[in-house]
Amino acid sequence: MPAHHRSDTSAAGCRETPARRRPRVHSASRHLPLCAGEGLADQRIVARTPLRVVDAIVSGVILYEETLGQRADDGTPLPQLAARQGIVPGIKVDAGKIPLALAPGDEITQGLDGLGRRLDAYKQQGARFAKWRAVYNVSDTLPSRLAIKANAHALARYAAICQEQGVVPIVEPEVLIDGDHSMARSAEVTQEVLHAVFHALHNHRVVLEHMLLKPSMVVPGKEHAQQASPDEVAAQTLRVLRRTVPAAVASINFLSGGQTPAEASANLDAINRAGPQPWPLGFSYGRALQDPALQAWKGQPANARASQHALLKRARLNSAASVGKYSAAMETADERG
Repeated sequence: MPAHHRSDTSAAGCRETPARRRPRVHSASRHLPLCAGEGLADQRIVARTPLRVVDAIVSGVILYEETLGQRADDGTPLPQLAARQGIVPGIKVDAGKIPLALAPGDEITQGLDGLGRRLDAYKQQGARFAKWRAVYNVSDTLPSRLAIKANAHALARYAAICQEQGVVPIVEPEVLIDGDHSMARSAEVTQEVLHAVFHALHNHRVVLEHMLLKPSMVVPGKEHAQQASPDEVAAQTLRVLRRTVPAAVASINFLSGGQTPAEASANLDAINRAGPQPWPLGFSYGRALQDPALQAWKGQPANARASQHALLKRARLNSAASVGKYSAAMETADERG
């Protein structure tokens, strides 16, 4: 999912519960955000966070391959531990990005070889959904048409293989925030990318009702002089999504993509305040959810409780944003009570 802190363990990100029935990573009866975390420095920060709170906010967790086989202190496999808390375990299946040949500045995600066999093994270990991330660098000339088409093809092949194996695919085309590109350029690239992705998904016969989309919000490059307000982000993001994403898609769960925790919450809130859309609009955050917990933890077991509180506070704020009920004042409110 998002670019996260890399380690041997994992944590959660979130999405809003849809109002209609969806694949297993959803719940129609509770506000259960879709977990999208990878790489929280200590999985036990999540595992030991009070269950009465966690199972009301967190609905799934993405693990790395090495984490999928790890066990908690009492010997319980992590996927089983998550499932006991009502948290659906998933798995990151791509093998990372490499330069795209003969396309300077562009990148392609690898990992399709043997994917079907790996998914079968992951299912046996408890994984129920998967994630594949494609990245798109942005400039006046990037991404190239070759990069857009090649990554769309890879995402579609991945999704088709997942569905053939009975695994729900999360399709993640990330338009990177790095650079000084304008918001208009971000919108242009995002629209081209999503159009190509859904064209490829159609060609590969992917069932849209049985997949999740994890896109970027439309924001200017972080080095651009003119940054956007939450209302501007919401308007441009929804405009692009309505032009490119079929209503049949099960759910849209945004990545944070380098936004600060507060920015990611404020922008998600503005998107959900814009009124009903064809899809549930939630979140699947990595850094924007985990960074406050990591900062509180500092690698010290004595700070575990403070880290848990930081994680819960961020999850609650994003859960509120998922239904358009977040406010900046909530950032300074005491969430420990």
